[in-house]
Amino acid sequence: MTQFSRRRFLSAAIVTGASVGVALGSGRTAFAQADNPRGLTIRGDEFLLDGEPFRILAGAFHYFRTHPKDWRDRLLRMRAMGLNTVETYVAWNFHQPYEEKADFTGWRDVAAFVRTADEAGLKVIVRPGPYICAEWDFGGLPAWLLKDKDAPLRRSDPAYERAVDDWFAELLPRLVDLQATRGGPIIAMQVENEYGSYDDDHAHLEHLRDTMRAQGVDSLLFCSNGATQEALRAGSLPDLLSTVNFAGDPTGPFAELRKFQPDKPLFCTEFWDGWFDHWGERHHTTDPAQTAADVAKLLEAGASINFYMAVGGTNFGWSAGANLTGSAYQPTVTSYDYDSPISESGELTEKFHKVREVLAKYTTLPDTPLPATPRRMPPQRVAVRESVPLMDALDALSTPVRHTAPVHMEALGQPYGLIHYRTRVRAPQGTKALRITGLGDRALVFSDGKRIGTFDRNQPDHTVDFTVADTSSTLDLLVDPTGRINFGHNFNDPKGISGKVLLDDQELSDWEIRRLPLDNLSALKFASGNTPTGPAFHRTRIHVDTPADGFLAFPGWDKGMVWLNGFALGRYWSLGPQVTLYAPSHLWRRGRNELVVLEMERTGDRIEVRSEPDIG
Repeated sequence: MTQFSRRRFLSAAIVTGASVGVALGSGRTAFAQADNPRGLTIRGDEFLLDGEPFRILAGAFHYFRTHPKDWRDRLLRMRAMGLNTVETYVAWNFHQPYEEKADFTGWRDVAAFVRTADEAGLKVIVRPGPYICAEWDFGGLPAWLLKDKDAPLRRSDPAYERAVDDWFAELLPRLVDLQATRGGPIIAMQVENEYGSYDDDHAHLEHLRDTMRAQGVDSLLFCSNGATQEALRAGSLPDLLSTVNFAGDPTGPFAELRKFQPDKPLFCTEFWDGWFDHWGERHHTTDPAQTAADVAKLLEAGASINFYMAVGGTNFGWSAGANLTGSAYQPTVTSYDYDSPISESGELTEKFHKVREVLAKYTTLPDTPLPATPRRMPPQRVAVRESVPLMDALDALSTPVRHTAPVHMEALGQPYGLIHYRTRVRAPQGTKALRITGLGDRALVFSDGKRIGTFDRNQPDHTVDFTVADTSSTLDLLVDPTGRINFGHNFNDPKGISGKVLLDDQELSDWEIRRLPLDNLSALKFASGNTPTGPAFHRTRIHVDTPADGFLAFPGWDKGMVWLNGFALGRYWSLGPQVTLYAPSHLWRRGRNELVVLEMERTGDRIEVRSEPDIG
């Protein structure tokens, strides 16, 4: 019997004696303390773990952003930094991209991640959402929730809460026996995520809390929010611990938390030690010495901390999210390095060493040598050998469906990829103004097979001149989505076309639509010879003597997606700031490796494998 099975006899109901554990008649709970508590509890303004004082020194590490064969390595690096706890979100759409049974195998085995953390000497905080933000596509919610593009989300809507309840019924039973209350490493879980920045529907928060309890979660529960009274009031429940998220000097944020919650521990559940990047904007970094100084202030105040992030990661595949500032759509880059103490590729940065010096004053560091930087590939260049135009491969990649009007991706059951729309325009000869409403996010326009323009959601009034030859012409729209919005109130962000296609204000109808999730490229028929321009797949081979971490660069290329040995690494874009894509050692093979690139605009003359990252 494992250590996590010793207490299976415990009720799945609330455990009397946990700091969140004494039930009141109205369904509320109160903070309480038993004689011999298990797990993380609260006594006044301090945490106790199994009855002994415990300061949480945690770091965020997202299992879904790091190859599973690197989990142990990154967790040991966290332990070497001086941390005693790892915190992770659970990305619902990583486990259930389609509306069918959730997947918890392989990379998606979150319970295995928790057990690996325990073996590395770390406690675990789980933030199961269902919404996580995290600059992850749709904030972790699955795309199929947008079948109805106006569906209510993150609130007391019966359909939404049923979907969440079904998801929690799949997820939480895999974690309950891993709780510290039952001998495991999980010490706390979060209810929703920064809800005060979105709504004040306390009935919905109560529903999530009660669902978690009913599924057997008897650990300490908390709500984390921005450090303002408005956010704390809107996003907290009176029976749960409130925590705050911020960057910089902790004095002001902790004063706000003390004002709202005067008699509980101070805990910064997201100390932002870096920041994320958008395509076309500058790369974000923070000063390591200043970060360390702010951490010292936080710890001097007697507070607990969770570094967000402790370990950088990668938005592999189509998983990067986006923000909306005013009407400006800002897609997030593939790298989620976040200027973390432990980089996206495992490097121990200057920030790691500065922060470690501070933590050493508050904890005992492991008496082992610091891990070395992971092995890296020697540089090499390869040329494109074979290609196939995407428009020529439509029949190989997809079977069309017909609709009177354009239909967005999610309504067709497609979570990611590209989507293609075609119609026959029958009108008198002449040139007319073509425009699109409800575009997500970029559309390449073709007339009778010839590229004639581009639409972008950041230019909603843009038109393209469309000329009708003879009495009819074929209109093709190839839509390239970049990421669903992951934060804010304009959260319903369907991809493809959710509005109308208009020609001189006349709505076009009778559409042939092709779903292009591009999760299987085996049907592509590559040919050598001339390299096509415009949207096309390109294939080359890279020989590797010894697999190691590599960094792929595409000088002269513009915008596209990359697959290494069938695995979708992510997007590149000449807008920057990110230049190289991280390709972990475990994705490479000894000998011949296949690289496929989907380029949407222009093709460069080479691809480079570099030994160092360049993320701006």
